[in-house]
Amino acid sequence: MSVTPKSDVNWQQLASPADAAPNFFGELVQETLALTRRLFIQLQRRPSTLLAGIVQPVMWLVLFGALFQNAPQGLFGSTTNYGQFLAAGVIVFTAFAGALNAGLPVMFDREFGFLNRLLVAPLASRFSIVFASAIFIISQSLLQAAVIVGAAAFLGAGIPDAAGLSAIALIVFLLALGVTAISLGLAFALPGHIELIAVIFVTNLPLLFASTALAPLSFMPKWLQIVATLNPLSYAIEPIRYLYLHQEWGLSSVVMQAPWGNITFGGALLILLGFAVVALFSIQPQLRKTLA
Repeated sequence: MSVTPKSDVNWQQLASPADAAPNFFGELVQETLALTRRLFIQLQRRPSTLLAGIVQPVMWLVLFGALFQNAPQGLFGSTTNYGQFLAAGVIVFTAFAGALNAGLPVMFDREFGFLNRLLVAPLASRFSIVFASAIFIISQSLLQAAVIVGAAAFLGAGIPDAAGLSAIALIVFLLALGVTAISLGLAFALPGHIELIAVIFVTNLPLLFASTALAPLSFMPKWLQIVATLNPLSYAIEPIRYLYLHQEWGLSSVVMQAPWGNITFGGALLILLGFAVVALFSIQPQLRKTLA
């Protein structure tokens, strides 16, 4: 009488939780890099978007700088160079506009069916789709900011020191991260790209004019001052402007005098950090609903 032996268990194939975690994060990084590479390949095939995003702000610096070069002294603070005053606004608004468009590639992937293919693929985490879009947009925003800083220096606006340039990169990163999160949330919530483009058009110019990008806070009527100090763009513009107008700066430096009190450099950074965190958490329910 023969007895069938029990099959041996290959315990080496059963990964422990400690082993599973590195595998998960490794796969997540690999998926995110692959999806990010796909976005850069698309940009390489159609570079007109990046070129337009660089040429347009440089034109702003040239044309607006020439338009207000004969403005009365003291109108734009301690500087007589409007290009120096405007550089901060152009850097921030370019990053904002680019981040606001972050949801368009995802929306087109939805409409063309590519997103559905990703959702049924054996991904370690579907949030790699979101991470890839964020990395792509933030990288593009930092590149555009670097070009604008160089163009502003060429036009006579000067250039901050190494620490100041690092602070500009941090400010652009925080603003782009928050706006990208909102744009991606809209891309998953709205029915189509027409609605998303409508939101982008309706949002762009009002937020530009309701900020300190083109004029100082003291130049505005009282009601617009209140609106501008509620606008997250102002908290990105004023620290960068302070770097252009002052050689010495610190986290305790007052960068904006709001109707309810003074805003320091460090306080503006904390507000931008809070904006990014709130934006990221606010889109979590929609992302979990769509990507689950």
